[in-house]
Amino acid sequence: MSTPAMPVPSDTTLLLAEAAQRLAAGGLVAFPTETVYGLGADAENPEAIARIYRAKGRPSNHPVIVHVAPEADIGYWAASIPAQGRALIQAFWPGPLTLILPRAAHIPAAVSGGQDSVGLRCPSHPVAQALLREFARLKANGQGGVAAPSANKFGQVSPTHAAHVHSEFPDLGPADLMVLEGGPAQVGIESTIVDVSRTGQGIGPVLLRPGHISAAQIAEVLGVEPARPDAAAPQVSGSLKAHYAPRTPLLLQALDRLLEAAAEPVSGRTAAVVFPGHAGPAMEQVDWLECPDDPAAYARELYSLLRRLDQQGYARILMERPPRGIAWQAVNDRIGRAAAAFEPS
Repeated sequence: MSTPAMPVPSDTTLLLAEAAQRLAAGGLVAFPTETVYGLGADAENPEAIARIYRAKGRPSNHPVIVHVAPEADIGYWAASIPAQGRALIQAFWPGPLTLILPRAAHIPAAVSGGQDSVGLRCPSHPVAQALLREFARLKANGQGGVAAPSANKFGQVSPTHAAHVHSEFPDLGPADLMVLEGGPAQVGIESTIVDVSRTGQGIGPVLLRPGHISAAQIAEVLGVEPARPDAAAPQVSGSLKAHYAPRTPLLLQALDRLLEAAAEPVSGRTAAVVFPGHAGPAMEQVDWLECPDDPAAYARELYSLLRRLDQQGYARILMERPPRGIAWQAVNDRIGRAAAAFEPS
């Protein structure tokens, strides 16, 4: 069920050794995964991890995810691996699934925002895997992990192309940030996050962030539906109410209300993003755009669309609310958090 891998571009291969050396020296490397581009640093170097937080403007109590190669020893990173965690690893790694596990004592708390858990993921993108393997090769024990949230300023739209990363950090030159090219992200939204760190307390799997791997797929493997987040669940990336937001005000509305809002006079142009066949009448100040009616295609294009609209001078973005079905859970999560950034407090 993992995302199919692509070959590593030949020109990228030449840069992997340099990128791994940069990580080993405490530097930052942005790299592609099948979900989004990540902003990476050595997961065992607190000073390097702090550079991620400074570059993103990220609160220090907001955890990051540790990325590991397929052959990594998960027991090096996690104090324990419950049977449910092993089953999910077997089913979905490499791929867009992050597991929350009890953090091994020697792994810096900086990657977990001070929590006693750790988020681990094995990406399927060939460039990410090649980087992780080359970095692990430089480690005396062969266990190299790269802490990497999405390569964007905190709370903003995640990058799905290398060009997005460059535009996000114009103040970081090549000496400060190396960016590996890997083409457009195949999935386009961040990984599914499942907490299995509390099975010793009698708490089963908890879905902390929906993604490309659905709750139904997880249930098929485990024989039990993952629960919704509870008050004691670990904090994870992308869990804030307002997140993934463009700079242009975004309103998420049902089609009938969107059509009314599009007709209302505003100062400036409006981008109205609707499903096929739902565009309203031609209006001088409204540009109608169609979004995919397939949830996987929608997810793949969402962040690129928001970034493109940000650059085109619109006064506002109106987006038709996606369907409520389970197939659209991850898309609704991301677009809902993006719109929440513009709701009255």
